[in-house]
Amino acid sequence: QVQLVESGGGLVQAGGSLRLSCAASGGTFSRYAMGWFRQAPGKEREFVAGLTWSSGITYYADSVKGRFTISRDNGKNTVYLQMNSLSPEDTAVYYCAVAYHIVVVTTTSYDDWGQGTQVTVSS
Repeated sequence: QVQLVESGGGLVQAGGSLRLSCAASGGTFSRYAMGWFRQAPGKEREFVAGLTWSSGITYYADSVKGRFTISRDNGKNTVYLQMNSLSPEDTAVYYCAVAYHIVVVTTTSYDDWGQGTQVTVSS
């Protein structure tokens, strides 16, 4: 079974940066896409960024375009989320997810999820 482990969250001041990592383990597996989502208290989980693994095409929520960048390291089986110009509205638990089959990358229709990492942005 694939395991996804996120890291890199923490407390940062507004305007600062963080880089989240999501390491996949549990054997070899093919994947269609990997994505980052977030969930703030009292809100639904929302799409942040995603990429299709074979083509490397990236997708972003409008709220993070130009500030966040999703990338991957095939050799390390890891996907990253570089977050710049953070604001308090970015405070949430961030989750990574993997889809083994074709999905709409911007939806929550992924197969496996990590446990999440907290990102808190102070004003």
